[in-house]
Parts: sequence; structure tokens; C-alpha cells
Amino acid sequence: MDYDAVFWDIGGVLLDVDSVREAHTRFMERFVAAHGLDVAPRAALEEWRGVVGRQFRERDGNAYQSAREAYALALAELVGRDLTDDEWFPLFRETSQRYLRPTPHTREVVAALADAGVYQGIVSDVDTEEGEFILSLFGVLDHVDDVTTSEAVGRTKPDDAMFETALAKSPVAPERTLMVGDRYDHDVAGAARHGIRGVAFGANADGPDASHRIDDLRDVLDIVGVRGDR
Repeated sequence: MDYDAVFWDIGGVLLDVDSVREAHTRFMERFVAAHGLDVAPRAALEEWRGVVGRQFRERDGNAYQSAREAYALALAELVGRDLTDDEWFPLFRETSQRYLRPTPHTREVVAALADAGVYQGIVSDVDTEEGEFILSLFGVLDHVDDVTTSEAVGRTKPDDAMFETALAKSPVAPERTLMVGDRYDHDVAGAARHGIRGVAFGANADGPDASHRIDDLRDVLDIVGVRGDR
């Protein structure tokens, strides 16, 4: 095989971002109805996204910011009071379970790499519980050897600590490792600084440090040297 390890991002790579938008839309519709809010669900969604975005912009550089805490703070602003987890999170989780979906071919590619003995790690800016929930929902968690999240490290990509942590847990040398990401600065260039070969998944990840460029996850099998079914 040409490579012995693959690091995966979650959002935008294994997780279809359009499904995230749909899940958030459906959640807000149900949340507004459940709390009897006098606001259109679409307006509430935009306000919620704005507050969440502000929480992430105000963090200290690449410091980790819990998405779950940001979501809760934004919902509290919508209703005008603090909320307990029971007042929103079960609904959020149920809606996510119903609407989140993997990027096409996620399951088959991750399973094929696992069957071939390729080491697979997750390097993602997610809350640990949420990342593992998504991987389990998609049926790939058992095929992954390790999960490195921003919550565990305390930093977000492209901070060196994210890649150093993932490499420290991997038995494979950086030059024999791929990083598949959908953002150039965070995933591809960040990995390249550590000798990891970047795989640009989509136009937003392309740039001079990309060793490979793909638009279909099955192309990872070709790059690694694992025969896959088309």
C-alpha cells in the first residue's frame, strides 16, 4: 500500500454538511413550538446561528470552544432565560439522529480501509461526545482506531497540538499518513507542517500543500492502494 494511515475530519468529510443544516432547521422548528416562542422558526434559526458564531469568534485564537455550550447559550438568549439540558438537548439529539447523514460512501470506504489493516484516526474540532455520537450513528466508530478531538486537546486545528496528539497515538510515520479534510488552512496545510500528506476534499481544501485532490471519498482507496468497488 502507498499509505498506512488515514486521518479523517468529521464535518464536511465524513458528515454531510447539508444534513447538518437540515437538522438544525428541523430542531429549531420543534424548539420554537415546544417553548411557545413568538418568533418564526427561520428567524429564530438565524438569531441562534448568529449568537453561536459570536461565541466562536470571541474565543482566544485556536482555543477550544464547546459547541454544546455555545448552542445552549444561544438558545437561552432566544427564550430569555437559562435552560437546563433537559429542556433542549434531548430534542437536539433526537433531531440529529433523524436527519444527520454521512457523506456518500463514508461507510464503505472506512470499512474497506479497516479490512485492509489501515490505521484510521479522527482529527476533528468537535466536542468528544458529539463526535463519537456521529461516528456511531454512521456505523463507523468501530472501524476507527483513535479519536482526537479539540475538546480532548483544548485547541482547534490548525494548532500544532491537534496533529502532534494524533501522531503521538498513531503507530504510523507522518509521511505514510494521509489527512482528509475540507478546509485548506485547518486540515491540509496544518497537517503538511507535520509531514502528513494532505488530501483536499473539495475546492475549499485545495492549495499548494495538498498532495492529493478528491471529490469522491472512494478516491481515498485508490490513493492508499486499497482496491474498492465502484
